[in-house]
Amino acid sequence: MQLILVRHGEAERMTVQDSERHLTERGEQQASWTAQQVLARYQPDHLVVSPLRRAQQTMQAFASRSLDVPVTVLSCIQPDDPAAPALNALAELQGKCILVVCHMNIIAQLAALLLDDRPEGFDLAEARVFEQPVVVPALSIEQWRCVPPYFSE
Repeated sequence: MQLILVRHGEAERMTVQDSERHLTERGEQQASWTAQQVLARYQPDHLVVSPLRRAQQTMQAFASRSLDVPVTVLSCIQPDDPAAPALNALAELQGKCILVVCHMNIIAQLAALLLDDRPEGFDLAEARVFEQPVVVPALSIEQWRCVPPYFSE
């Protein structure tokens, strides 16, 4: 099975409550570019997203191109959530290719758990694809990654 981890695109600075931060114009461009690249190579059968607005907006770039794919909102994949319970929640989902949009730090922690390695930061709107027989720690191989180019505003 494949697990695709995507960090949200660039969000506005902390002018509002963290959960309500919107993507910037650059963040929307990043999300669209990443969605196009990922969906040209992979066909997710389940989309998973954090409840925070910037992740929801990033997910929209994927969902609008994958109209019949179910979307699940998981509250346990927010920035400072622990990775182990989040990985357990992802393991309970059905699908052969699950795409997850969430945040630093949890996304780096999830990738580290999957690979049994140290956390490595994700760029904004970066996607990484992991292959594994089942979603459990230390059984994954990173197959592919993509980082959007720089977009000026």
